[in-house]
Amino acid sequence: MMKNLIIVAALVALGGCAVTPNSANVYTSSQAQGEQSVRMAVVDSVRPVTIDKNRGGNGAGTLAGGALGAVAAGSTIGKGNGSLAAGVVGAVLGGIAGNQVENNLNQRPGLEITVRLSNGELRAITQDADERFNVGDRVRLLSSGGVTRVTH
Repeated sequence: MMKNLIIVAALVALGGCAVTPNSANVYTSSQAQGEQSVRMAVVDSVRPVTIDKNRGGNGAGTLAGGALGAVAAGSTIGKGNGSLAAGVVGAVLGGIAGNQVENNLNQRPGLEITVRLSNGELRAITQDADERFNVGDRVRLLSSGGVTRVTH
């Protein structure tokens, strides 16, 4: 019973590692029907970047992986002290794996899109790399509440 509780807690903790998108194509319900200012621009350059939601993570992946590793190794390997040792090794290895999973979930490909406005000013906007932009593309900058999106 206790093992099942630990596994459920670990899976819930891993669920907390979900990443909020920085996509020009995703709106929260509070952003829907909100007015945005629109400026036209031309793409000056596009540079691939990595968007890191939470540098260093919040530890949920390490904790969940450690718990799962301890339960899995401790309950299947050895008896008595052997089981305890296997549980400790499983916790360490599970924690390392969980931390890596959390880091991978928190990082995603992005684009730094530099655009030239009609008045000659340059602006750089970083967002998820879920839309293709080429130098010379005519694009729209949608701005509201300090957030700017680049769209075609």
